Amino acid sequence: MNFQENNIIGELVAQDYRAAAVFKKYGIDFCCQGNRTIEDACVAKNLDSKLVVTDLNSINQVSSEETTDYKSWPIDLLVDYIEKKHHRYVEEKTQEIKPYLDKICRVHGEHHPELFEINEHFTAAAGELATHMKKEELVLFPFVRKMAKAKQENTILDTPHFGTVGNPIQMMMHEHTTEGERFRKIETLSNNYTPPQDACNTYRVTFALLKEFEQDLHLHIHLENNILFPKAIELEKQLTNA
Repeated sequence: MNFQENNIIGELVAQDYRAAAVFKKYGIDFCCQGNRTIEDACVAKNLDSKLVVTDLNSINQVSSEETTDYKSWPIDLLVDYIEKKHHRYVEEKTQEIKPYLDKICRVHGEHHPELFEINEHFTAAAGELATHMKKEELVLFPFVRKMAKAKQENTILDTPHFGTVGNPIQMMMHEHTTEGERFRKIETLSNNYTPPQDACNTYRVTFALLKEFEQDLHLHIHLENNILFPKAIELEKQLTNA
């Protein structure tokens, strides 16, 4: 595809996830703030949009065989994947990272007080994400599966208690923005997850795990904000107008 300055960032990444690496390189949020054009995002960060577009167009020269086309997946498969891969990842990694953060706060906190703030942000994120994912698993995702089944079987869709799928989606997107901002603070406090010279192995492992966690969260939010949620809204329109 040919990238242009007036393209919407989230839509581009939804079509070709390789673009995410370019946006990450320039510090451009493609998940929580993916509804902006490349030009608008570059103006906000004082970047040369032509340079960003040139870098994006260079990915066309790289084979896309290993790029997963999530946008082509059936919507029920997508919610299963998000739940089993990304929700499970968050559950497992929060349990792994938290004891490491507690330990390096005890050992290195006197000389690196920013660790306490990082720990505070991560602890808050772990709690909020756990609640957020339960709401998706118990409310939003089951309704998405119901819509997919109604479409396949050509049956009437009952109106959910929350009115329209756009209502829980709006809430989920707001919560995504909150967590995206929280991890930007962690990234800044950790100097982009760069351990200091006096860091022990636990310190280094903890920062590596935090960086991996943020990267997974970016993909997780992207799959929902830019692919799943628009698909769900469109599917509901199809079913209610049928």
